[in-house]
Amino acid sequence: MSVHSDLKKECLSSLLLFTRVFYKLRNSRNFELSRPTGRECHYITIAKELTQCFLLKTQRLIINIPPGLAKSTMLKYFAAWGFAHFEDCQFIYISYSHDLASKHTADIKSIMSLREYQELFGVEISRHSSAKDNFQTTGGGALKAFGSRGAITGQDAGLPHLSRFSGALLMDDLHKPDEVHSDTIRQTVIRSYNETMKPRGRSPLVPYIFIGQRLHEDDLAHHLISGKDGYKWKKIILKGLDDAGNSIHPDILPLEKLKIEEKFNPYVYASQIQQTPFPAGGGLFKESDFVVLDEEPEIIASFVTIDTAETEKSYNDASVFSFWGLYAIRHFNQTTNIFGLHWLDCIEIYVEPKDLICNFTQFYSECMRHPVKPSLVGIEKKSTGVSLISSLSDLQGINLIEIKRTAASGSKADRFISIQPYIARKQISFTKNSKHLEKCITHMSKITANNSHRHDDIADTCFDAIDLGLIRAIVSSRVNRKQIYDNIAKSFLAAESKNKSLLQASRGQFI
Repeated sequence: MSVHSDLKKECLSSLLLFTRVFYKLRNSRNFELSRPTGRECHYITIAKELTQCFLLKTQRLIINIPPGLAKSTMLKYFAAWGFAHFEDCQFIYISYSHDLASKHTADIKSIMSLREYQELFGVEISRHSSAKDNFQTTGGGALKAFGSRGAITGQDAGLPHLSRFSGALLMDDLHKPDEVHSDTIRQTVIRSYNETMKPRGRSPLVPYIFIGQRLHEDDLAHHLISGKDGYKWKKIILKGLDDAGNSIHPDILPLEKLKIEEKFNPYVYASQIQQTPFPAGGGLFKESDFVVLDEEPEIIASFVTIDTAETEKSYNDASVFSFWGLYAIRHFNQTTNIFGLHWLDCIEIYVEPKDLICNFTQFYSECMRHPVKPSLVGIEKKSTGVSLISSLSDLQGINLIEIKRTAASGSKADRFISIQPYIARKQISFTKNSKHLEKCITHMSKITANNSHRHDDIADTCFDAIDLGLIRAIVSSRVNRKQIYDNIAKSFLAAESKNKSLLQASRGQFI
């Protein structure tokens, strides 16, 4: 038997070998396998499970796996491997966007267009297949790309009346991370699956394969795992860190990185890395994440954030005014270049929109008593907020920032998840015994990723403060840099003077 025949036989008998051979031919570098301690290489696991689908031993397969571990690569080579066996295969490839799915389709076409592939398996792409999002083989096979929120027309998965593999419906990350917390968009994807994806299989034997990360406790993966589509799915859950503490891919996800993500980005860690999104009602912020200081830190700039309610009724959100101080965090008596926000004051009121200006004036007057005067006021631009902005715009010396909420800025859940790392890194602090401390921390600890909390008015002012003070750093950019460093220098001198006085006093005790 020739080397050519041997290679063909080996490649057809092993998806993993096929992937490694043609990955190197296409990319001129090796497809490196991971070598985790105490657990099977995830590439081997995925290859085994996809092979079971090819053998028609599994009709419904779901694989949950962290991002960045070449799961799309495995799925693309699986499609090319299927065509290598039977060139009349019919595939549907779906991702969260049509553009992404088209990219994957083009990659599969590129693999199958390799001279070595065509020589080895005798499969040719039709010369009429010039589109990026679909192609046909000369043997009657076809593959077409779709986005998860669009209609699926003009292509079926598999062929009827066959007892061998004839294609599959491939679902690769059907939710976009920055859209999944929108109830409307998330439910649109699930509805699209039920109404347009699920009916596309031409035979009960045609495999449906879902591979992707978990992003939300009510995402499509949960819908399938829980059998809400009426079928029983084989579930392969590949956690970033297994129960024995072993990383799925030590080179890409070393233990040190996983521990950092767990501590400072817990929601993303739980969902995308561990494939176990927080259960309904699970809070995003822990009480222990907030720092309570004995004394107020050396504030270098201060500002106000405001969230206004639409009515005065108590069952609606309140109007909230929060006063913040920006300061340089100190470690071991040394000032760092990391900024923190000190929650200086917060009030929530239930008043009619016409009374907002009076209440704000009173609150702002109290803020002006602070040694470091507020440098700006951030107000969400909605109906009542616009009225307040209009009323304040004529006041001399107030620097107003209009905060706009748009579709591009994401849902509330997206916004709260985005500030979780800052809070988890303990960059938000209070002074011990401050009147608003317990109220604010209790409120923040009730905020969830699925919007099951009742109110989020205080949290909205916290998000805006972190956005203005730490993310976009608008507060520090509007304060004279010399003033900031002068304040830092003063804090150093004050600390040194205090230490010197204490040292002299201690010496005096022994004279």
